[in-house]
Order: sequence, then C-alpha cells, then structure tokens
Amino acid sequence: MIELENVCYAYGKEIALRNVNLKVSKGESLVIKGPNGCGKSTLIKLLNGIIFPTMGKYTYKGHEINEKSLKDNKFAKWFHQQMGYVFQNADNQLFCASVEEEIAFGPSQMGLSQEEVIQRTKDCMNLFGLEKLSKRPPYHLSGGEKRKVSLACILSMNPEVLVLDEPLAGLDEKTQAMLISFLKSFHNAGKTLIIITHNNELANELADRIVIMKESHDFNTEFSLK
Repeated sequence: MIELENVCYAYGKEIALRNVNLKVSKGESLVIKGPNGCGKSTLIKLLNGIIFPTMGKYTYKGHEINEKSLKDNKFAKWFHQQMGYVFQNADNQLFCASVEEEIAFGPSQMGLSQEEVIQRTKDCMNLFGLEKLSKRPPYHLSGGEKRKVSLACILSMNPEVLVLDEPLAGLDEKTQAMLISFLKSFHNAGKTLIIITHNNELANELADRIVIMKESHDFNTEFSLK
C-alpha cells in the first residue's frame, strides 16, 4: 500500500533521511520509534506529501507521490483524503471560527453535497462528544478538547490511513484512554495506522510492527524491526 524505495531527503546540506526503504501494508498498525533528530518528523511530512524525496521513490497504492503528481488537483484531493495527518500540536491544525466549521471544512473541500457534509460533521461530533462545543472557537478549548477536534476533522474525511505524531502528548489519563480506544477501533475496522511515539505503553497496545529509526554519526538513517 505504502512503499518507500531508497528515499533520501536533505534540508540544504543537512541530510535528514538517507536510503530509507519501508513498506506498510493495508490495515497494518505501524509504530515508528527513535531518538530525537533521527528524521521521524521528516518522514511523516514526506508520507503526507508536505515534502518530497530529494532522491528515491514514494508510492501510495501504486501512484508515485511527488511534486508533479500533487499539482493535479483531482489527484491531490484524492491523496489528501486518503492520508489523514493529526499534528502533534493541534494549534497548528485548527483555524476555523468554530468547532462545527472546523470539522465541516475537510468534507466541504471534497466536493460532497451539503447534506453529506452536515451528516459527517454531526457523526464526528457525536463520536468524540463535541456536540456542546460545536459553536465554540477551537482556540478557547483545552488541550484534550483540541485533540478531539483535530481527530474529528480528519475522520470526517474517512481516510484510509491515519498518521499521528506523539498522539498522547499533553493529554490527561481519561483523554488518553479515549484516544487509545478510538485508535483500536479504527484499526479493527481495517484501516491503517502509522504512529510516531516514545510511549512504550502505546506502542505495545497498538503496534502490529515497531520500526526503529537509528541515526549514525554521518546522519545515515536506517530501519530495523523489533
């Protein structure tokens, strides 16, 4: 489903990823671990089409993902609907005037009917218990509430893949338990999870496979299975 072949990426002269090879199967729950600075965040950006390989090849469902392919608006909409990315800091993801507008934004950009947009928004608010917050500005919410809204925004587009960067960071125990339960349900529905985390408990709860990113002194990044 997802395949990286000898992927390299550099920020100027600084190499962040070198000769990375990785395959992710449909319905797999993959956890990526590794020390700070090993390239995990760069990898996540690349998987979501925010940046593109300097060298090598990234394919999703047989389609190469690069700057040229994502200039096709129809293809870009399809790809970004398929890949749901939940930022570590929800403030970087939320920008609308109300929770309801925030959740409706993605489906409305997909060209769905107004009735479908309203139904998806309602369903996702119900899923995360956000009904009473529907008219509230996201920037007035607590950290846990913002995380729920950011998840609802992504789920409203019904993605095939959910990518999360340290999803439990800054959440209280109750919200952590809710999120873990949701992620298990998402995975059990046959969807694909890719999670960056230092949290061993989360990794053990959710991972079908754990990938360790290691950074050597020459910035050479490699993958190994645990």
